[in-house]
Amino acid sequence: MSTISVRMPKYPECWSSCGSCASGNVFILELLVTVGEEVQRDDNILTLETGKVALDIPTPYAGRVVAIHVTEGDTVDEDALLITLETA
Repeated sequence: MSTISVRMPKYPECWSSCGSCASGNVFILELLVTVGEEVQRDDNILTLETGKVALDIPTPYAGRVVAIHVTEGDTVDEDALLITLETA
């Protein structure tokens, strides 16, 4: 078995050009997984709040959650470490 890190994806390009959606800080509104939970590819792992938009973030990998590196209320930047998965 191996582990893989799931990181914050790149923000949509429209956020920098428009600014409406992502006004203010981007923070973790809700964690949707727990340590030990099995997730499938594209399962939502957390919900972000941007001030005007709530956005679910999916995992690009399947596996078992072995660590969560953020908590609700944390502000996050692009490429921030979110969770670590153990994969087969």
